[in-house]
Amino acid sequence: MAPLIKVQNLKKDYVNDEVVTSVLYGLDFEINEGEFVAIMGPSGSGKSTLMHILGFLDTLTAGVYEFKGRDVSNLDEDQLAKIRNEEVGFVFQAFNLLPKTTVYDNVMLPLLYSHQKNRDEVVMKAIKAVGLNHRINNLSNQLSGGEKQRVAIARAIVTEPSIIFADEPTGNLDTKSGNAIMEILEQLNDEGHTIILVTHESDTARHAKRILKMCDGLVCEDIAVSNRRTTKDGELVK
Repeated sequence: MAPLIKVQNLKKDYVNDEVVTSVLYGLDFEINEGEFVAIMGPSGSGKSTLMHILGFLDTLTAGVYEFKGRDVSNLDEDQLAKIRNEEVGFVFQAFNLLPKTTVYDNVMLPLLYSHQKNRDEVVMKAIKAVGLNHRINNLSNQLSGGEKQRVAIARAIVTEPSIIFADEPTGNLDTKSGNAIMEILEQLNDEGHTIILVTHESDTARHAKRILKMCDGLVCEDIAVSNRRTTKDGELVK
């Protein structure tokens, strides 16, 4: 069975006024379906650029990117958008919810571009999965930070994507709310979702089962997490 993601000699350069800035210098790794992987590194290490490429928000400069056994390295914007809408869910640090819009409508948003049947049922299932049934008709600006991130996760999973990218998902939250969000991600992974967590915090990365550590545009470490942090009822277990 082919890995969900496979990259070979992946490189990324940005060109501005004929000045070439290299960000990724030739990455090689695989991610299998059902993994929980943290991409970790300091600012400027290339982790966000890598996530954008893996999530079809940006394109690589050289190398090969295979997704579900298909080479997606040279797809055009329309083809990338189709895969992004059907296969990928995103959770961002800033939540990116529509203001003055209900929880229900925020979660429904990705389905407006899909052929999903039984939309109401699917939306309710996603909202229930993050424990926000009681907030379904509340506006997003009436929610706490932790609740907003729960809505963002529900929106990410409503299309039943192959992979969920969580980019610094606890960065704007207090410790308790952050732990609750990590517990949801752990549970989603336990249910079979593939999750890629992008973070600069080692404690957050240790919620994953595997860490790809970025250093100056390269993967300098690829390690299995032996002392994994887990949460229950919003509290750290270890």
